[in-house]
Amino acid sequence: METASVNVLIVDDNEAAADLLRELLTLQDHTARCTYTAQQALDAAAAERFDAALIDLTLPDFPGTEVARRLRAEPSQDRPRLLVAISGFSADDAPGAAARNLFDHHLQKPIDIGQLTSILAAAR
Repeated sequence: METASVNVLIVDDNEAAADLLRELLTLQDHTARCTYTAQQALDAAAAERFDAALIDLTLPDFPGTEVARRLRAEPSQDRPRLLVAISGFSADDAPGAAARNLFDHHLQKPIDIGQLTSILAAAR
């Protein structure tokens, strides 16, 4: 059974974690691009179409929730279909709860790759 590749934008200020996640996704035959600040993420999303975005909630320049808010404001054909919050906070902690309505899913770090794989299958 052949699976379709998903183009993923990874947004995380922990460069090593973002780069590792990109490598794992590449091994699953997805394409992925890493950005390390909120502004880099918005610039990348303006330049390239992504199927999904994995967005850390705590970024150095402004919160991941603001990245999600701005992406959601874009016309649907220009934004990632799937937004996933990634955070050290659970979905029930204050930052996670604040993100609940902006994201399709919330994954707590360390990310469960099996769970992420299932989520990305829905983005195909």
